[in-house]
Amino acid sequence: MRVVIAGDEPEVVHHLKAIVEELGHAAVGYTDSNALMQTLVRDPFDLLMLDWNMPGKDGLEILKWMQATLPVRPPVMMITNRSAKNDIAEALYAGAADYISKPEDRTVIAARISAILRRGAIGGAFDTEATYGNYRLNRIEQTVFVNGQIIALTAKEFELADFFFRNVNRTLSRNYLMEAIWRTTATLATRTLDMHISRVRSKLNLQPENGFRISTVFGYGYRLETIAKTR
Repeated sequence: MRVVIAGDEPEVVHHLKAIVEELGHAAVGYTDSNALMQTLVRDPFDLLMLDWNMPGKDGLEILKWMQATLPVRPPVMMITNRSAKNDIAEALYAGAADYISKPEDRTVIAARISAILRRGAIGGAFDTEATYGNYRLNRIEQTVFVNGQIIALTAKEFELADFFFRNVNRTLSRNYLMEAIWRTTATLATRTLDMHISRVRSKLNLQPENGFRISTVFGYGYRLETIAKTR
């Protein structure tokens, strides 16, 4: 999974980044609120770890901005030296999913990161089957049925197709796809990604007549988008 960390102290951001990476997840860090917001508009994440004290907009303002601006928002874990009950309540009411007062033990932070990522994955991520229009995915057998006909996919092709359907109508960057599917951002994987997307598009006949298509966002990534059928 992919985590973004934001705070005004570089050493704290680095510390949290190390905890996330030790858990096996990818992490990026920011100490500037404007850069953070630009990234949140552009890239999807599975968790935002947010300090209340940020240059520019503070953490609470960013929470409110996310609620008003982002159609799809990652869960937010506030990490701050504020411990007053009214501060905690204000952050939770503004949309935070969890709240940690500094300083906190490394093992506790790791456990709470894992817990919030598990909760975020529950919304259909582990359903054994899912249906999207003409497409039915069986995640146990890693098979896809299109209009009732089974389509043979490799393991990576199925993982990529499943990931696109879970994120339908969201623009996904190349780096995010490579981290999510291949757990790497190596240049070699770019060619691998393009090849796999071409195969998935062809094998599943992701065309307007089936209600979906994969669009290339030039210079950035890809998007699986729904297509309204015309009569």
